[in-house]
Formats: sequence, C-alpha cells, structure tokens
Amino acid sequence: MRRDEGNTTVLAIGLLLVLGLLTVVVVNASAAFLERRDLMNLAERAALTAADGLARDQLYLGGDAGSTIVLDLREATALTRSVVPSDTGVDVVVQGDMVTVRLDRRYVLPLRPPGWNGEVGITAESTAQLRYAGP
Repeated sequence: MRRDEGNTTVLAIGLLLVLGLLTVVVVNASAAFLERRDLMNLAERAALTAADGLARDQLYLGGDAGSTIVLDLREATALTRSVVPSDTGVDVVVQGDMVTVRLDRRYVLPLRPPGWNGEVGITAESTAQLRYAGP
C-alpha cells in the first residue's frame, strides 16, 4: 500500500514558487512600464523645449506663413540637456525644421531574484516639428 502524505506539501511549495515568480514578473514589468512612460514624457518635453527655444529668434524676425525654420544642432542639444537629468543619455538629431530627441536610461528593477541581472535599459524618442504660421 502506498502513502500519499507528502504529496500535498510538494504541491503547495510548487504553487507558492509559481505565485512568487509571477509576482516578481508583474511588479518588475509594471515598474519598467511606469519608468518608460516617465522617460517618454521627458523626451517629449525635451523635444518641445528645444524646438520652442530655437523658434524665438526667427519668429520675431518674421517670415511667410508655412515657411520652415532651420534649427541649430548645438542650440537644440544645449536646450535638451537643460531639461534632462545627468543620469540619462541624450541623442539629438536636427533635420531642417524637426528636432528628434532620444533618451536612454538604465533602470534598476525593484525585485531581483538571485542570479538575475536587476538592470534594464529603457529608451524613449520624441520628435517636434517647427513651422512658422504667420499672423
């Protein structure tokens, strides 16, 4: 005759391990998602700041409605870096009247199981286009 007394304990331990792993995955995925959303908001703010700050000189000089304003890469980079924290990588690309800001950041996950790397790379990109609308 076979005894089944220890099988329930093994099943309960296995279920707790699966629930624990699921909790780690959900918490880490949620934290990474929220960090990415914050980085996306920062990228949008940086792109708009770069485009808006560069528009002022040419805006007051005037121009025809619909004409493009050429943006300067050095000024765009300086304005972008003024709103982005130093722990974030910044890449600014200017093409005519458009400025694209790409931000990279390393994020440490809140829950790290033993043997797993607790850092992930998060990237966000935003583009702002600037056109003179006229009076």
